[in-house]
Amino acid sequence: MEPTLVPPRIEVHPDAAALAIAVAGELVSRIADAQAAGVLPAICLTGGTIADAVHHEIARLGPDSGVDWTAVEVWWGDERYVDRDSPDRNATQARAAFLAALDVPELRIHEMPTPSSACSVDEGARAYGAELRNSPAQEFLVTMLGVGPDGHVASLFPGFPQLHIDDIAVGVTGSPKPPPNRISLTLPALGYSASVWFLASGEAKADAVGRALADQGSIDETPARGVQGTAETIWFLDQQAASRL
Repeated sequence: MEPTLVPPRIEVHPDAAALAIAVAGELVSRIADAQAAGVLPAICLTGGTIADAVHHEIARLGPDSGVDWTAVEVWWGDERYVDRDSPDRNATQARAAFLAALDVPELRIHEMPTPSSACSVDEGARAYGAELRNSPAQEFLVTMLGVGPDGHVASLFPGFPQLHIDDIAVGVTGSPKPPPNRISLTLPALGYSASVWFLASGEAKADAVGRALADQGSIDETPARGVQGTAETIWFLDQQAASRL
C-alpha cells in the first residue's frame, strides 16, 4: 500500500536564485528558533545544483543569523560511495559552500562512509544507520531533498528494491546516474523529520514534480511520492519546475 501523503505546501518562486534565497532564509530561521527553544537541531542535506545555491546563501546569511553553528548537527540523505575528497560527494560540496565558512565543527558533521572506511556500500549503510540510530537526534528538524527528472529522491531510483526496505540506510549499486555505488537513507528514514523540503528548479524537473504531486501514482514509478514530514512537507519550486502542476 502506498503511503497516504499529507497535502504539501507548494511555494513557487520566479527563478532558481529567488528559490535559493527563500530556502536558505527559512532554514536559518528554523535553526535559530529551535536553538532558542533549547533544542540541538539536526538537519539533513542533499546535493545538486540548487542545493549548492542554497548552501552558498546560507554561508552569506549565517554570520549575522544569530545561529550558533557549533551546535547544529549535519547529516545527509544520500552520498556517492567515492573517496572523501572527491568533488562528486555531496559532503564535499556542502563543506566548500558553507560548513567551513561557518566553522561547523567536525564532531557535528556526519558524513556517510567512503571506500576507505567501509568494505562495501552495504557495510557503509549499516554503519551510517547505526550512527544515526545512536545519535541524540529524535528526528531531523528539516530534511532537504532534490528530485530527479525520473522522480528519484536521494539515491532511491524508480523500480529499485531499496524503495521497499524499512531499515535506516541502504547500499545502492547500479545507479542509473554515475557514480554507480551510493549509500542512501530509506524512504521511512527520510521522512523521520519534522519538515521535509523538496527543492526543484528547471524545466527538466517539471514532469517529475507533476507526477510526485499528482493524486495518483506509485513510489515505484516516482519515489519522491514516498516521503513526507511528520509535521509538514513543502515543495520549493521555481516557475519552470512548477509548469506542469
